[in-house]
Amino acid sequence: MNKIEAEYLDHLIARNYSSHTVESYRRDLDFFFDYIGQEGVLMDKVDKMVIRDFESVQLRKGVGARSLQRRMSACRQFYNYLQQNGIIAINPFKQVRAPKKPVRYPDVLTNEQVTSLLNANAKRTDYFALRDQAILELMYASGMRASEVISFRQREVDFRSRMIRVFGKGDKERLVPISKTAVMVMQEYLKKQRPELVAKHRSIRRGDAFFLNERGENLTTRGLEYILRQVEAKTGSYFGLHPHVLRHTFATTLLDNGADLRLIQELLGHASLNTTQIYTHVSTKSMQEQYGQFFPRQEKKKDK
Repeated sequence: MNKIEAEYLDHLIARNYSSHTVESYRRDLDFFFDYIGQEGVLMDKVDKMVIRDFESVQLRKGVGARSLQRRMSACRQFYNYLQQNGIIAINPFKQVRAPKKPVRYPDVLTNEQVTSLLNANAKRTDYFALRDQAILELMYASGMRASEVISFRQREVDFRSRMIRVFGKGDKERLVPISKTAVMVMQEYLKKQRPELVAKHRSIRRGDAFFLNERGENLTTRGLEYILRQVEAKTGSYFGLHPHVLRHTFATTLLDNGADLRLIQELLGHASLNTTQIYTHVSTKSMQEQYGQFFPRQEKKKDK
């Protein structure tokens, strides 16, 4: 580590950057310093061509676009520091754009997979089959986040109107409708199983969340993920089940059936419509695949 880099990292610490963040900056800067050191380029002589060459070398080494974008950002901020302190006149990283992050489309289940999963789980005969079915039906019908599923309370559910009052990120409140099937299974769980689980909790403050674990305590996010993995193991339906997958499937199902994007934004609790628009890409991808499969004039690959 050279002197200026050490001073810059101390500067970040003085600005209350976490030790984890500072260490990440150090690692990312070291990749660039190692490169210009091997090329014999001084820190204050870096230009657009040097940066482009650095990008090319990183990509050839298999560095992903996301990682390279992060390294470029770290270097850009470091050179801002150099410019502000009069060490360089122009920040060369402002003249170069980092490669775009690849779009990561969310995984979703098909209608057939959802039906297969719910039907298979409904046939389970073990003790937690009912609770797990209620969880599956609710998550698929509401698109609730894992944190929302494990924390909502009985008094926040109105079975008559089939609505749940959900407190999302930043305690932002929204109302989410649920299906008749979800209501039916949730009411059955509430009547038959939840009282038994509550009775297992010896603490005076018994679990107030709607869904409880085998000890009668509130579920955790990891506990919910474990339950979904167990659903796969017990049903033999291995679809990569995860809270995010069910949430994404809910949104995509609505979009495919003509729901307005702003309605989906409201139901998911997204602060920005841009976040919701990722589902339009998922839907378009599905549409293109089906078009290629069924449209008679679509060119098909010839057998060799």
